[in-house]
Amino acid sequence: MGISAINTGNNLVYLIVAALLSFMGISGFFGKNNLSLVDIDIEFPQEIYAGSAFPLKVTLINKKRVLPVFLMKVNIDGHTAFFPYVESKSKSSVYINISFSRRGRKEIEDLYIYSVFPFNFFTRYKRLGKKFEFIVLPQLKQCTLLALYEKDRRLRGDRTSDSTGYETDIVSIREYVYGDPMKYINWKATAKTGKLKTKELSSLLYRPVIIDFDEVAINDTEEKISCIAYSVSKLIKNNTPIGLKIKDRLYNPDITQSHKINMLRELAIYEDR
Repeated sequence: MGISAINTGNNLVYLIVAALLSFMGISGFFGKNNLSLVDIDIEFPQEIYAGSAFPLKVTLINKKRVLPVFLMKVNIDGHTAFFPYVESKSKSSVYINISFSRRGRKEIEDLYIYSVFPFNFFTRYKRLGKKFEFIVLPQLKQCTLLALYEKDRRLRGDRTSDSTGYETDIVSIREYVYGDPMKYINWKATAKTGKLKTKELSSLLYRPVIIDFDEVAINDTEEKISCIAYSVSKLIKNNTPIGLKIKDRLYNPDITQSHKINMLRELAIYEDR
């Protein structure tokens, strides 16, 4: 092999090495820049039940004034949120389905963002020092407890109010309004007047129920909690005022959504493990 051939070979090696170094330099610059000035926010739904998947909203916030974000991944408890492109000074959101097997207080921390930009040969990552805390509500398990409370409520009787509803005695007959259930049309009055008439019924006021945690005869604590949680949810859905006595706390009967959530959270953190 001649000297010129050796020199040519050496020059080719130098060129390859120089190209690789340049490639790595460019990749490192853009990769680092892609990870900089990026933040993550997580939004949890109000009701997260143990053992049930729910959509978790993950938002990537690009704080850079000029450059966009490319090919970014966020790992959350073994699940990945992927953001292919986010404009500068903007944000983008995706939903991932996630679930937690146990009730109680939870937290997500040690969030990492991953970037394969620009050439998909190197994966760079950055730790975000953020922590998100939330409560997983008990799993809802159907049981006979609900039937016992509904039977007790019927034995004690319910009351009717003068306000209109769709449940008991006829209060009056009025003209049909769009959206009225067809089953409440009074066909006799309609035939007499030639106009659709609707029955107005009195609203039923259900007598309140208080569940005493210690008096529920279920030995297994998790079964008891899930059973009570199911009963609370169903009774409130049926507009029955429901209260809860647990340890030294007493939740007076109510039918609001916030009241339901407060009681379920109390059950969720009972002897939290």
